[in-house]
Amino acid sequence: MSLLVVGLSHRSAPVSVLERASLAAEAQTKLLQDTLAAEPATEAAVLATCNRIELYADVDKFHAGVAELSTLLAQHSGVGLDELTPYLYVHYEDRAVHHLFSVACGLDSMVVGEGQILGQMKDALARGQELHTAGRLLNDLFQQALRVGKRAHSETGIDRAGQSLVTFGLEQLADGAEVTEWAAGKRALVIGAGSMSSLAAATLARAGVEEIVVANRTRSRADRLVEILGQAGVPTARAVEMTEVAGELTRADVVVSCTGATGLVLTAEAVAAALGVDFDNAVQAPEAPATAAPDELDQHAAWVENGSATSAAQDRAVRRVPVRPAVTGPARLHLLDLAMPRDIDGAAHRVDGVRLVDIESLAEASADAPMAADVDQVRTIVADEVAAFGAAQRAAHITPTVVALRTMAADVVAGEIARLDGRLPDLDEKQRAEITQTVRRVVDKLLHAPTVRVKQLASEPGGAGYADALRELFDLDPQTVAAVSRADLNDPNRGRS
Repeated sequence: MSLLVVGLSHRSAPVSVLERASLAAEAQTKLLQDTLAAEPATEAAVLATCNRIELYADVDKFHAGVAELSTLLAQHSGVGLDELTPYLYVHYEDRAVHHLFSVACGLDSMVVGEGQILGQMKDALARGQELHTAGRLLNDLFQQALRVGKRAHSETGIDRAGQSLVTFGLEQLADGAEVTEWAAGKRALVIGAGSMSSLAAATLARAGVEEIVVANRTRSRADRLVEILGQAGVPTARAVEMTEVAGELTRADVVVSCTGATGLVLTAEAVAAALGVDFDNAVQAPEAPATAAPDELDQHAAWVENGSATSAAQDRAVRRVPVRPAVTGPARLHLLDLAMPRDIDGAAHRVDGVRLVDIESLAEASADAPMAADVDQVRTIVADEVAAFGAAQRAAHITPTVVALRTMAADVVAGEIARLDGRLPDLDEKQRAEITQTVRRVVDKLLHAPTVRVKQLASEPGGAGYADALRELFDLDPQTVAAVSRADLNDPNRGRS
C-alpha cells in the first residue's frame, strides 16, 4: 500500500482560498482522469465538499506523487501552485488512512460529529468506481471508512458533539433562540435542490416553518424535492423557476442557498431591493475592527463609492467583507449560504435588517464549539480501525503470492503423478488415488506452517517484504502472481459487507 492524500480544508486554509479552489463536478472528473494518466498514480479518488478538497491516490513514488498531485490540484482548481502550496497538507500510508477514517467519523468536520460527510464519501467512491479510477486499494479504503463512520455514530455519542452544517447554520441564524421557536410561522426560500439544499429543506420542515419554496436551475429536481416535502407533511411547499427568485425574496423570512453556480446567485442589491430599500443607502457602516484586513475594507469601500461592475470572480474577492456586525434591530431577512464558492454576496450582511451566515462565519463560530467526551472514544475506534486496516492490507498483499506458491506445488504434484503413471502403468485406480493423496498431504504439510507464518508476519508493520522474499525463494513467476491479483479484484462478491 502506497496511499497518498494531498488536500486542503477549513483547518489548513482560509475560506476565501477554499472558495476559489472549489471543484465543480466536471472539474472533479477531469482531475481524476488526469491523475490516473500521471505516471506516479495507479488509482485516484477526490473528496470535494464545501470545506475540503482532497485527492487520494495509490502512488509508487512518494515525492513524485506529492509534486504531481499538488500540481494537478492547482491546475484544476484555478489557484496558482505557489499560492496553494502553503495551505496543502500531505498524509502518507497509515497516516492517510487515519485521516480519512477521522473525516468519516466527523472528527475533522467544521461541526464535529456531523454525519453528512458519509454521504459525500459515498459519492466520491461512486464517482471513482464509475470512472474506473478507484481500484483495489481505494475501494477497500473508502468502503472501510464508511463502516468506521457508521460504527462511530452507532457506538458513541459523537452525534451529541455537533450537528449537521445545516442545523448549526440555522442555530446561528436563530442567534440563541430555539430553532423551532425561531422558525415557527416563517416562510423559507431554498435555492438549489442538491443534497445540502434537500437537507436544509427537510430541517426547516421539521423546525416548523409555514411555507417552503424551492428554486432550482433544473425545474424537475425542484418539483421532486417539493413532492418529497409534501409526503413528509409540509403544509405548503412549491417549486419555482430561478427567474422567480427575486419576487420570492420579497416574501421570504429565511433563505438557504446551496447551488453549484460559479457566480453569485443573490447580489447585495437584490437583497436590499427585496427589503424595499436602495443598497447604497441601506449599507451599515460599523467601525472596522483592528483585525480587519485594510486592503479588503478599502476594496469594499471603493466598490460602494464607485459602484463599479466586476466579473463574478472579482465580485467575490472585492465584496468579501469578513466583518460580522450585529444587526441593529430585529432581522427582517435571514440568509444562510452553504455554497462553495458562495452564492450570496458577502456585502449583503451590511444591509440593515439582514442577518447573513455563511461558511466563513460558521467556521469562526464552530472554533468555539464545545467538544464532547465521546470524541476520545471515537479517536480510539479510529486508531484500532487504522491498525486493523493496515494489517488486512498487508495480509492481502501476500495472499496472491501464497496462492501462486500453492498453485505451483499442485502443478509439481500433478507432473510427478503423470510421470508415475508412465513408469507404473499397471497401477489400479485405488492405488493411484492413494499415492496421489499421500503426495498431496506431504506437500500440504510442508507448506502449511511457512504459509501461515508468512501471512502473520506480513500483517505486521514492515511485513510487505515477505511477499518478495517468498517469490524469490520459490522462483515464482511474477505474471502468475499478478494474474491471481487480477482475479481477486474482479470477484463480483468482493467488497460486499
